[in-house]
Amino acid sequence: MLSLFAAASGTPYAGPKTVYILPMAAGLDQYVAQWLTKDHVMQVVADPKAAEVVMTDRLGQAFEQKMKEIRAEPAKDDSKTSDAAPHVFRSSRALGTIFVVDAKSRQVLWSEYQRPPRSNSDRDLNRTAEEIVKKLSGK
Repeated sequence: MLSLFAAASGTPYAGPKTVYILPMAAGLDQYVAQWLTKDHVMQVVADPKAAEVVMTDRLGQAFEQKMKEIRAEPAKDDSKTSDAAPHVFRSSRALGTIFVVDAKSRQVLWSEYQRPPRSNSDRDLNRTAEEIVKKLSGK
């Protein structure tokens, strides 16, 4: 599996540079933000409209609603009918998978399972965040 930031050829991938991190279970998002910036993997932005990608620990209806709030879509022409298939993936709680989603297209660019921390202690959350960022950066 290719890392988001390294191609199979060993040439660094010029992927997204800015990320907005949605709140995660037990405040894990704060620790992930710290590791992303510390290791210079991506720039974490506080304004979701400035982000190229969004990082989250859950997808589904709540995620879709949050994305609509963050990036309001232009009004659709109701006179046209859509044959598009409905979204079928649903997840209402964090199960250990972290997703990096393109902010415009909403395509999942990267996902990885990370065993949830043993506890909500600073030590365990920090260790889990470090492992997520290492996987993301291909280190």
